[in-house]
Amino acid sequence: MTMQRIKPHLPWITLLVLTAIVGIVDPNFLRPVNLLNLAGDIVPLFIMALGLTFAIYIGGIDLSVQSMANMITVIASVYLASMGAWVAVLCIAAGFGLGMLSGFLTTRMFVPSFISTLAVGGICFSVAQWLSGNRALNMDAEQRNAVFGWMIGRTGIVPNELLLAAALLALCLFIERRTILGRVLKAVGAGEPAAKASGINVGRYKMLAFAISGALAAIAGLLFSVKLSGGAPTIANGFLLPAIVAVLVGGTPLTGGVGGVLNTLIGTLIVAVIRASMLYLGIEATQQQMLFGLVLIAAIALTIDRSKLRTVK
Repeated sequence: MTMQRIKPHLPWITLLVLTAIVGIVDPNFLRPVNLLNLAGDIVPLFIMALGLTFAIYIGGIDLSVQSMANMITVIASVYLASMGAWVAVLCIAAGFGLGMLSGFLTTRMFVPSFISTLAVGGICFSVAQWLSGNRALNMDAEQRNAVFGWMIGRTGIVPNELLLAAALLALCLFIERRTILGRVLKAVGAGEPAAKASGINVGRYKMLAFAISGALAAIAGLLFSVKLSGGAPTIANGFLLPAIVAVLVGGTPLTGGVGGVLNTLIGTLIVAVIRASMLYLGIEATQQQMLFGLVLIAAIALTIDRSKLRTVK
């Protein structure tokens, strides 16, 4: 069997091998309750990575998602008391709108996506600092439970975060495989010049991809704030690199056109197992970021389509 035939199955193989290794080192790791709790803990990361998938799927990148999630935790904490459940609409609308701004800068102003999304991330960080007074905020626990308690509860032994993640995955999978938007995004990722030549309004669809990324980052931020009962301008720091790693390790390359949201699910599970193994080994957070940086380099090297790169700068 050639490497090209094995390559599409590498994420599954990697996940199974890593899970087996950690399970051998610590048999308690494979207990169903432990696995459910582990899966529930990584849901915000998965939702963030889910949104990133749409940006990377078209050959772009969204570096604003971490700052977006941070800003949303602050917005949710500040306006929960006055808006109640409607604060969720405000949060998602803010994420969608700022994602559209990233897309507009990329497609209409011809700013590379890593610059435009970095700039939008700076806007999010500034808004979060302004609204919070550059300090951590707390939600009223009783009001949080009344409005958003369902997000962090359980249905039987299954954390409700997993049900939310499953619903968002199903929605994203439907968009990817059953809608015109999904088919166009794949065409753009596979070859933007060809998509333009076929008469597709590429700019409009790319803006929608960034808007979806922003909206899902906002949902991740809302879940962060509910789980932690508060918000801060830096509360989600440290999640951007693992989210990018989850997308790339899952098999969606930076050059776009292949992969998708199911691949991101596998990639997120790989990241979760790696993080769990590092916790068992007592590896500190700073060293974890170093390891994820190395994994990111390896993932880019293994997945990138070099035929789409004329030069490396």
